[in-house]
Amino acid sequence: MAEVSAETRRSHWRKTSTLTYVVLAIWFLFGYVVPWFAKDLDAASFLGFPLGYYFIVQGSLIIFVLLIVVHNLLQDKIDEEHGVAEE
Repeated sequence: MAEVSAETRRSHWRKTSTLTYVVLAIWFLFGYVVPWFAKDLDAASFLGFPLGYYFIVQGSLIIFVLLIVVHNLLQDKIDEEHGVAEE
């Protein structure tokens, strides 16, 4: 990795930490907040499962996998922008 200035490192860290906080907020939303209200959705059903259960089991997994992919893609862009990407 090439030597980078202190300002570039600060900018890189600022963008990386912001991205991490946004991903953690989305994770918290789908990991804790949405399941909290899943009981209200159980009045309806989908494919024989209560709707709240289905959303939590299937929806959360999809969101978590997408979070991993999007986080990695955005972090790669941040790294390239600041000249610290792996070669």
